[in-house]
Amino acid sequence: MSALSTVVVVTWRGRDHVKACLDALAAQKSPHRTIIVDNASDDGTAELLGGHEVVRLPRNLGYAGGLAAVLDRVDTPYVAWLNDDAAPDRSWLAELESALGADPLAAAATSSILLLDGSTQSVGVALTADGHGRDVVLAGREVFGFCGGAALLRTDVLRAVGGVPASFFCYYEDTDTAWRLRLAGHRVISVGPARVRHRHGASTRPGSVLFHRWNERNRLLMLLRCAPAGVAATQLARFLAITVLLPFRKDVPDAANFRPGLRARVFGEVLLRLPATLFQRVRITTEVSRRRVWQDWAGR
Repeated sequence: MSALSTVVVVTWRGRDHVKACLDALAAQKSPHRTIIVDNASDDGTAELLGGHEVVRLPRNLGYAGGLAAVLDRVDTPYVAWLNDDAAPDRSWLAELESALGADPLAAAATSSILLLDGSTQSVGVALTADGHGRDVVLAGREVFGFCGGAALLRTDVLRAVGGVPASFFCYYEDTDTAWRLRLAGHRVISVGPARVRHRHGASTRPGSVLFHRWNERNRLLMLLRCAPAGVAATQLARFLAITVLLPFRKDVPDAANFRPGLRARVFGEVLLRLPATLFQRVRITTEVSRRRVWQDWAGR
C-alpha cells in the first residue's frame, strides 16, 4: 500500500525527546514517509537519527524554515507537520487522512494535542478580535486554523497558496498558512480522534524574550499579509502606541512582551520587512475576500 502522507519532523537539539516522537511514528497504522529536518543540532541529536531520512541544514532556520526547506521533496498527496516533542497515538495519521479524504473542501486537519498530564492544549486555532491566533480546547468540526505542532495538509494546496512562510522562523507560520488557505476558499477541520501527547516547551521556552519577539513580530507580519488593510494598519498603530506609552504607565505586567526595548525591536523588524511583506500580500490568492474571512472568524 503506497503512502498518502509525508510526515515532516523538524528538530533542533532534540536529543532528549525526538526518539519518542520517531518511535510513535514507526508504530502508526497508516503507511507513510518521514522526513526529519535537523536544524544544525549540536547536542548529539544527529547520532540518534541513523536509519531515517534526514535533511541536515547548515544552520538553524527555525520551525517554519525547516518545513519550507523540504516542501519540494514531498511527493505524497498529504504532508503532516509534527513537533519533535510530540508523540502521536497509533491511529493519529490514519484519522487525519480519513478526515481529509472525506471532506474535499478541507485543505488542513488539526489534531487533538494533549499535554502530558492529559489536559488539552489545542484542538484548533481561533482568531481573536485583535488578530491573535489562540489555541482552543473545545471546538466543532470546523475551526479557523490548525496548530502546526500536529496537523495534516493537502500538499498541492499548500504549495498553491505560497507554502510555508520560512522567514517567520518560529510561531504563527501555522495561523498565517491557515489564513491563506481560507482566502483561497478552503476549510480547516478539527479531528478529535487524532491525538498526540505533547511535551510543551521541550523545544522552545514559552515566555522567553525570543518567544515574545517572534510571536509579536510574526502576528503583525501575518496581519499585513492576510488581514483587511484597515485591520492591519490599526493593529500596527496600536502596537506602536502601546510601546510609546509603556514608560509612562504604572502596573505594567512583568512579561517580556511589555518591555519597550523588545517592542521597539519588533516594530523595527516589521518596518524593515514591510516592502517585501506588502509584495507578498498582493500575491496571495483571494477567492474569498479578506473582509469576509475577518467577519466570519475574528472574535469567534
